[in-house]
Amino acid sequence: MSANQTPGSEPLTIWAVSDGRAGIEAQAVGLAEAIARKRPARIVVKRVGWRGRTSRLPWWLVWLPRRWLTPESEITPPWPDLWVAAGRATLPLSIRLKKWSGGKTYVVQIQDPRVPAHMFDLVIPPKHDRLTGDNVVPITGSPHRVSQARLDAEYDKFKDVIEALPRPRVAVLLGGKSKAFDLSVERAAQMAHEIQLPLEQEGGSLLMTFSRRTPEPARALLAARLRDLPGIIWDGEGPNPYFAFLAAADYILVSEDSTNMATEAASTGKPVFILKMEGHSLKFRLFHEELERQGAARPYGGAFHGWTYEPVDETGRAAAEVLARMDARNAKA
Repeated sequence: MSANQTPGSEPLTIWAVSDGRAGIEAQAVGLAEAIARKRPARIVVKRVGWRGRTSRLPWWLVWLPRRWLTPESEITPPWPDLWVAAGRATLPLSIRLKKWSGGKTYVVQIQDPRVPAHMFDLVIPPKHDRLTGDNVVPITGSPHRVSQARLDAEYDKFKDVIEALPRPRVAVLLGGKSKAFDLSVERAAQMAHEIQLPLEQEGGSLLMTFSRRTPEPARALLAARLRDLPGIIWDGEGPNPYFAFLAAADYILVSEDSTNMATEAASTGKPVFILKMEGHSLKFRLFHEELERQGAARPYGGAFHGWTYEPVDETGRAAAEVLARMDARNAKA
């Protein structure tokens, strides 16, 4: 869509750009998909790769950045109507794209880019980063790919094995080691106890999945301690039931180290409990407090209880803001 076209005249071309890491790519693609639910669009996923040690350099030292991209990156004209990027690897490109496109591409950067926000058309950071500005739209957590249509479709794939499980069904979404947090064998043993007792008391079932960051000793211990409970512990083999677990759960437990998983869980409208890890982070504490204020999440105290709240749809809110601001800019052109 050119600058003087009106909304709906042609499908938007959206590039969702990241370095391909699952959690980062999900944010860019999730926002692009949310925009496409509001306006016809064609989404192209781009995975940026840099040659040599270029990826370790600050953006301002990456001169002529397209020269240092791997051929597979395919960052070449014609430029899209909308560029949605996430992650540090995209910064040298996002910062220069307005110039390359002659101002025709609307450039959106997810997360705090740690450079002046005016270098982009719009920045969408998490609220807990406390970034402000005229072209900054903070959201609770991070953009994601959860939608009711996706939950329904993914549940259907696993319906035969899930529907026989007793309720309440408790989804446990575990992260692991990060800069701020860790999951030792000792903490994993405590977690297993905290999950097992209420499930046995209530006669429910377990839907557990780990992330790539879950340390193997902790993963092995949790799987061994909880394997006799009714349910599914996904071992990483075969189709990923993550979204089916979100759809099927009556309660959702999320380890405190993951913004993505907690935001996705809160989008379901189901009670979300935050599982304590080893470590501490002010940003994550602010994030969890924001989820608590919205009624979505509570600290896990070793028992399940229900409550209701309006599902947290920050991805949809961000998508609407992108379209409104892009339309306003195009109307002036």
